[in-house]
Amino acid sequence: MDVVRIANCSGFYGDRRSAAREMVEGGPIDYLTGDYLAELTMALLWRTRQRHPDGGYARTFLHQMEDVMGSCLDRRVRVVANAGGLNPLGLAEQLHDTAERLGLDPKIAAVTGDDLMDRLDDIDMGPFGETPPPVTANAYLGCWGVVSALEAGADIVVTGRVTDAAVVMGPAAHHFGWARDDWDRLAGSLVAGHILECGAQATGGNFSFFEEVPGLDHVGFPLVELADDGSSVVTKHAGTGGLVSVETVTAQLLYEITGPRYLNPDVTARFDTIELASDGPDRVAVGKVTGEAPPETLKVGTNHLGGYRNEVTFVLTGLDISAKASAVEQALWHAVGGDESFAETTTQLIRRDRADPSSNEEAMAWLRVVVKDPDADKVGRRFSGSAVELALAHYPGFFLTAPPADAAPYAVYRPGLIDAARVPAWVHFGDRSWEVSSASPATLPPGDDVTGSPPPPMSSETPSRRAPLGEVVGARSGDKGGDANVGVWVRRREAFGWLSATLTVQRFRELVPEAADLAVERYDFPNLGALNFVIRGLLGDGVAASARVDPQAKSLGEYLRARLVDVPLPWLEGLEDHGMVSG
Repeated sequence: MDVVRIANCSGFYGDRRSAAREMVEGGPIDYLTGDYLAELTMALLWRTRQRHPDGGYARTFLHQMEDVMGSCLDRRVRVVANAGGLNPLGLAEQLHDTAERLGLDPKIAAVTGDDLMDRLDDIDMGPFGETPPPVTANAYLGCWGVVSALEAGADIVVTGRVTDAAVVMGPAAHHFGWARDDWDRLAGSLVAGHILECGAQATGGNFSFFEEVPGLDHVGFPLVELADDGSSVVTKHAGTGGLVSVETVTAQLLYEITGPRYLNPDVTARFDTIELASDGPDRVAVGKVTGEAPPETLKVGTNHLGGYRNEVTFVLTGLDISAKASAVEQALWHAVGGDESFAETTTQLIRRDRADPSSNEEAMAWLRVVVKDPDADKVGRRFSGSAVELALAHYPGFFLTAPPADAAPYAVYRPGLIDAARVPAWVHFGDRSWEVSSASPATLPPGDDVTGSPPPPMSSETPSRRAPLGEVVGARSGDKGGDANVGVWVRRREAFGWLSATLTVQRFRELVPEAADLAVERYDFPNLGALNFVIRGLLGDGVAASARVDPQAKSLGEYLRARLVDVPLPWLEGLEDHGMVSG
């Protein structure tokens, strides 16, 4: 079967630089792709551009291309990445300079059109319509600008804010010559792109059962062998660390999603039709996926300057932890004019101390104090310096985890919508530029996500014992703006009925008390043996603004796995030779 081999070398801005060379030189591939943009990244790139107006792109990609540009040209490996961020044309110019210095002559294209800062009135901000003017506003473009650039002969295509999967969908659609309404094929490539987009998370990184992953000290990055019908095989280069299994792929499929309909500018993929099966060591087959037309609107990610923030963490040791925390908090607010003088304050006492500790560290607890305000001076060293001044004048054993810090600006993320037909992509290639429509030949009417009926649970008379939920399920969690998601899957497919009956929304709220007063949605994926929970508002105004210790909810799934539940004994027995079997 004719397949196109598409590899990933980056899951975020700051990922392993050597991954590009490893993927190009580690085995045969046709395309090298990378995802560098997250909601937080656009705000970080804005801050960079304030200091360096010619910046605003992912510099790590530029360094990676310096390493592999010659090898890619020699091996006819084409490159597609969204590393252009806020300045794709600037990145393309830097790539030309790098190529000239290396004595190379690649054909480089840039895809723009996503920047809507001069069209803010066109964005439907919904309930967030009264927010301050944004500092970034970027539509999530689809794959057809990439397809057009590849058809024109580009060796390297850099984009601004396209969807994470577009860098995979574009090469696939170009290679096979798909039409814009080849919904099932496009849906398959969307699923493949979602699996690849976070790099090593598909090959054993951030995996609940990490002790089963060989070579975790240097995990290999993933690639897909994608066929014309949209089916694919997920794998990695031979001899690299990590693991590709039905479970590692399931974990990534559940990452940062909501319900069975996965919306994209080019197609809607029905995640409730995905079937996974082992295809040999480190190979997982992803069957054909049902696709539907995309929505008529594009998502727009906006970042607003929310103000400035700072935090101090007091270390409390030994006896009277609560009394020490209360006393030092009172002293700090007295020194800075009261907690009401700030726009927002968050105080959190984190107890890790033990009775009769066997080490100094086992006697310690932490008091975090976070302040936010539009006035940078108020939350800067004036605040953290006031904490330091207490060092010799307050509770015994006083010290902080870090020296005084300056105020840091933070962004507030807000999503919006815009009519897709009004936001074409623009391809810039050599001395030519042209428009590529974002309008789809058909659109998906609004509707509710649907879930299948779960299988019946086990009899209540089945013997059980109290155990951590994580002994029988894995989890993967993440952020989407101010919301968080937790996907959980059973290690043994026959246990899904029990999981579905047990882990209701109410039980989830009991196990995760932080969600008790928040809107929680549950979606069932019987085809994956999985459930997905979306917790609305858990992260407040998004990653950059959240005062949580884990503002991206990366650890939320592992927290859930640590909670005790009554688990039927059949699901706890024989786990050493477990195996998720498709079907």
